Amino acid sequence: MTQQEAPVETPAETPAGNGWEPVVRAGGVIVAVAAAVVTGVLELLLTTLRWGDLGTIWRGDAIGSGGGPVVGLSILLAVVANWAIAWFAVSTTGRRWALGPPWALWTLMMLFAAGVRTHEGDYLLGGEDWVALVMILAGSLTFAVYSYRMILKRIPRD
Repeated sequence: MTQQEAPVETPAETPAGNGWEPVVRAGGVIVAVAAAVVTGVLELLLTTLRWGDLGTIWRGDAIGSGGGPVVGLSILLAVVANWAIAWFAVSTTGRRWALGPPWALWTLMMLFAAGVRTHEGDYLLGGEDWVALVMILAGSLTFAVYSYRMILKRIPRD
């Protein structure tokens, strides 16, 4: 080999991702955390949704001002959204630890909402609001089940 010829790297020798891998991982965690905040707030707002609200919301009334039984839409939303957030966090980063930040933030938001009093002395989520309590349980269990399923999967050996 002469001095003018440079060694050529084969594709197997080049680093995977060309330096973008840390950016994609960080972006995946940031998006997952932001999604956990947005869906958590939406789920908290929908805990007081009643059947009568389906017509009164369009007139500009507040959620919970209508009559009828409580609708458990926030429970379904918590399960579906948290499963999607967990999947997104793990798939975009390629790391199992990425499930932790959105799970922790979502759970802390729910515990904060259930345990903090307003200036008037009311709790944000009352103990008689069964939809909110089931939503907190189901949402956190969704993250736990996703995590448990990851543990049961075999780790690929190199």
